[in-house]
Amino acid sequence: MDFLADGNHTTVTEFILLGLTDDPVLRVFLFIVILGIYLVTVSGNLCIVLLIRVSSQLHHPMYFFLSHLAFADISFSSSVTPNMLVNFLVERNTISYLGCGIQLGAATFFGAVECSLLAAMAYDRFVAICNPLLYSSKMSTRVCVWLLAVAYLCGCLNASSFTFSFFSFVFCASNRVNHFFCDFAPLLELSCSDVTILEDTCSFSAGSIIELTVIAIAISYIYILITILKMRSMEGRHRAFSTCASHLTAVTLFYGTVTFIYVMPKSSFTTDQNKVVSVFYMVVIPMLNPLIYSLRNNEIKGALKRELGRKIFSL
Repeated sequence: MDFLADGNHTTVTEFILLGLTDDPVLRVFLFIVILGIYLVTVSGNLCIVLLIRVSSQLHHPMYFFLSHLAFADISFSSSVTPNMLVNFLVERNTISYLGCGIQLGAATFFGAVECSLLAAMAYDRFVAICNPLLYSSKMSTRVCVWLLAVAYLCGCLNASSFTFSFFSFVFCASNRVNHFFCDFAPLLELSCSDVTILEDTCSFSAGSIIELTVIAIAISYIYILITILKMRSMEGRHRAFSTCASHLTAVTLFYGTVTFIYVMPKSSFTTDQNKVVSVFYMVVIPMLNPLIYSLRNNEIKGALKRELGRKIFSL
């Protein structure tokens, strides 16, 4: 059932996800495209994780964080993509009340983890370029584990604020979510209780993580740019910049779309535009990250060739 009686109210027990479109032809096309993207996302990021684990040449802090970023990409995309694919194949895609809360929690958890990992990777590049002689001490195993723990702690705090708010909502009108997953904004519109405090809490949680990580990344790259400009050798400048190019590309793509959704005024874009941008940063970007890091990183390409060569010669 969609609703259960509860005193003078009706309680929602499941939600209907309206998805991206009602056009049957477009739905088939999007299903094929997004399924392909999802398969590339899972296989590409899984290859990154396995390659970093088996290749001793990649046992460095930067690749330690990259392996966890790849894991976060798989999980982030998997929190919404399989359900979205189902939505293209059925006329009425429903998700249980508990399932909706879990999906919201998973998306906000891994979204915050990804932000924090990108900031940790920026700090790693800052130390490597600006303080190379102190790199081994400042980016020791203990420091890396602490930074990783902070990233997952941020994810837990962010997910807790959103899931607590969701389970505090009172849904007594419609259960039709105008999105392809249980996003916070459309759920907020369905609530018939006073959600001002809960909305402010979630905005503070997500906003704080985005702002703090952006500040950390910006400060790191300001110092990196200053250091690069002070280098006399053009070869040294090119080498230093090339080590940051992949990360900077990933940061620009991720924060550009996140800013569009969470920072820009809600009145400046429509729900359909919100859906399109959500598809980009939750489905497309997790696919692009392994391509960005593998195509622009000579160490990863070299490690891949060595491991493939070993497998071929061992046959």
